[in-house]
Amino acid sequence: MKKEKTAKTEKNEKHWERVTQEFAPVCDADCRVLILGTAPSKKSREVGFYYGHPQNRFWKMLAAVTGEKALLLRNHIALHDVIHSCDIIGSSDSSIKNVEPADLERILAVTGRVAILCNGGTSYKLYRKYQEERLGISAVQLPSTSPANAAWNLERLSAAWGEVLLPLLRKEEE
Repeated sequence: MKKEKTAKTEKNEKHWERVTQEFAPVCDADCRVLILGTAPSKKSREVGFYYGHPQNRFWKMLAAVTGEKALLLRNHIALHDVIHSCDIIGSSDSSIKNVEPADLERILAVTGRVAILCNGGTSYKLYRKYQEERLGISAVQLPSTSPANAAWNLERLSAAWGEVLLPLLRKEEE
C-alpha cells in the first residue's frame, strides 16, 4: 500500500533547482573593496537584489560599520556573488553543487585591483577553489551575515567586519 503525502511532508521535501545569478554587479572605478556572497538566497531572488531576506544582517552590519545607509558606491564598495549559477536546495549553502563561477574579471576590469572580502565560509571556499589563482588576489573570510549564523549577533558581526573593512576604505584617504 502506497502512503499518501500530506501537505506537511510535501512542504518539508527539499527540491534541487538551478539558480543563475541575475543581479548585475554593483561596482564602479572608485571601488576599493569587493564583497562576495555565495549565490542569491531564495528570498533575494524573489525581491531581485542582494541580501534580500529581512533577517539577513548584511545591510544592518554595513550601515553600522560605515555609519550610513547610502552605502555601497559612496563607500567605494563593490558587491557581487562568487557563483554565476549552481544547483541548490532553497537557500542552503551546504547543498550547493554544479558550480559555474561568476566572471569576476569583468568587475576587476571596472574597479581595478581591489581587496576581496568573502561573506562567510562557503563564499570563501568557492572563491579559493575557482577564482583566487586566476585573479591573483587573496581573499579574506569574514563571518556570514546570514540568519543561519546565529552565533554572531549584529554587534559582533559589525565589529569583525569593521576591523577588516574600515582600514581598506580609509587607505586612499590618508
